[in-house]
Amino acid sequence: MFGPRDLLDESLSSMLARPGRALLTVLGTLLGVAAFVSVLGLTATASGQISARFTALSATEVIVEDAPDSPATAGYAYPADTETRLTVLNGVRNAGLYWKPSTGDAEPRVYPRPPSLGDRGEPLTVTAATPGYLAAVHAGFRAGRPFDSWHDTHAAHVAVLGRAAAARLGVTRVEDQPAIFIGDVAFTVIGIIEDIDRQAETLLSVLIPSGTAAALWGLPDPEAGESPKVLIDTELGAAQLVGDQAALALRPDQPERFKVMAPPDPEQLKTAVSSDLSTLFLALAGICLLIGAVGIANTTLVAVLERTAEIGLRRALGARGRHIAAQFLAESAFLGLLGGVVGAALGVSAVIGTALLQQWTPILAPTTVLPAPLIGALTGLLAGLYPAHRATQHRTNNNPPPLTTPN
Repeated sequence: MFGPRDLLDESLSSMLARPGRALLTVLGTLLGVAAFVSVLGLTATASGQISARFTALSATEVIVEDAPDSPATAGYAYPADTETRLTVLNGVRNAGLYWKPSTGDAEPRVYPRPPSLGDRGEPLTVTAATPGYLAAVHAGFRAGRPFDSWHDTHAAHVAVLGRAAAARLGVTRVEDQPAIFIGDVAFTVIGIIEDIDRQAETLLSVLIPSGTAAALWGLPDPEAGESPKVLIDTELGAAQLVGDQAALALRPDQPERFKVMAPPDPEQLKTAVSSDLSTLFLALAGICLLIGAVGIANTTLVAVLERTAEIGLRRALGARGRHIAAQFLAESAFLGLLGGVVGAALGVSAVIGTALLQQWTPILAPTTVLPAPLIGALTGLLAGLYPAHRATQHRTNNNPPPLTTPN
């Protein structure tokens, strides 16, 4: 009688008789399962990191832009106490007005020394801003300090440089009060920004107080493309409420003229990102498993063709078709199981290693890791169906050749 123990012994003997081929066969499923575990684990880990970064920055940013519906309501819309009106709202940490002033040139030119004939200067962005803008972008200073409300109200000729703008102008320190020129107007550099958390273009800008820009070149003209905006830095979870209240706080008489851009709900974005990444990586893992299954099927089929003598001998000794099929299915399933176990271990190691290198928190769901060996075994079992069927089609010729009668 051909029992389960006999089936296991025969399967192990066949695999151990060809260790090189068995190893290569396991490799396909191993890679597929490792990819399955690692991509799902990295998806969960990356989604958590994306959610954390989104929550820390984008979820606390609100932008208000003047967008009048008709020419009758056009013109400068922001009150003089814009920052005060917004910072008194519950949940607002900092708020600042900013715009690109018209300096009289088609493209603002900034000079590290008094401009002379033939001196083209640097085509840098000039940004007029209230003091709250620097606080809203979380500006960190390499040298000096930001301008304040005194500079703004007294139209002081001071400037703050982003680190890229400072490098292009050759300004490395502010202790000796270096001067730069916007057109032919001199400004004293009082600070150099090293890093910011939002509005990355600020690092390549020359920032001056809004009151100074208004005194020199007038208030921004929306019809000339100088659309002023307000950047609001909020507490976590307050952005939606602040977005609903900002326009009314600025202009109770015309709240509809402002376009308020508040971030979407963080939880909805996290769910959408996680779903998209999971779908993409799950498809990639499925392709890897399919490749592993094809490898097992191909190797097992070759084994069937090479072992026709062995199959014929077993049939001649009384083995039935189901016994032959069971042996090949058991070999394929065991190879898949072995690949699943090793692949799951490699996948977990890949997730933990990547998380440690990126300084993330690794996230691995038990429903991802625990079924992995079973998925490998099932993959091997399915891959062995056709080779097992081919093995059962082997027929032995037990009939002796017909006797011939001499004439």
